[in-house]
Amino acid sequence: MKDKITDFQKSKDFLVCVDSDGCAMDTMDVKHKVAFGPEAVKVWGLDEIKDHFLEVWNDINLYTKTRGINRFKGVVTTFAALEAEGIEMPDISSFKKWTETTNELSNPSLERAIAETDDAGLKKALQWSHAVNRTIEEKLAGNDKPVEGAKEGLKAAKEVADVAIVSSANGAAVLDEWTRHELSVHVDVMLGQEAGTKAYCIEQMKKIGFDETHVLMVGDAPGDLDAAQKNGVLYYPILVGKEKFSWDRFRNEALGKFIDGSFAGEYQQKLIDEFNDNLK
Repeated sequence: MKDKITDFQKSKDFLVCVDSDGCAMDTMDVKHKVAFGPEAVKVWGLDEIKDHFLEVWNDINLYTKTRGINRFKGVVTTFAALEAEGIEMPDISSFKKWTETTNELSNPSLERAIAETDDAGLKKALQWSHAVNRTIEEKLAGNDKPVEGAKEGLKAAKEVADVAIVSSANGAAVLDEWTRHELSVHVDVMLGQEAGTKAYCIEQMKKIGFDETHVLMVGDAPGDLDAAQKNGVLYYPILVGKEKFSWDRFRNEALGKFIDGSFAGEYQQKLIDEFNDNLK
């Protein structure tokens, strides 16, 4: 399995892009509840509002239409929500500016910005991101598992299409999880946060020679839908709380419609409406 777009070689006329956390891997909830939120409390010293902070963090990152937001934007969005409630929060203005101007929301990009500015706010954000990765590695290794039905769905997809992981998660973690659980054998290329945004990755994959109607993004979050729509490609949702049903339907129904050309239009819109109705 390749991990760079430049190393990928097209072998089929169709391309299926698949998100990782919460979509193919049953890791999203536990990562946020064990690592992302609690480590933010520690790094920014939020013990006095810990319970409420974690409630807002989980709501934004797991249960509403911002589900699946990039980790760095998740911090900015959560801080903004709490400030809107009148809660005084630590100053993250330089970090917020970086999230709005960088073309790559990743640790390496943040490290480059720190090398240029020596900014304390950026250093704290990187400290948090490293702590999240360390906690995931130490506490969750061996406790992760694929979403039920995902392996079968990926196997079916690989028989008729090239398959790409398109994820905003840490690439090394994604590679480890998909390899250990033998999902990677059904994948041609793995693109984590280091490769760029999901929209950018899909755009670059299209340039290899895939027609827009021959590209399908499979995801569980509005960011996945947005990445698909920005590129004019198709979208199939993995519904939160209905993951096995979603993967079974993908394998037994949606994949065939994607290949025979009947996916776009009424069927696609029905899926999107169902997806939106399933989130708060």
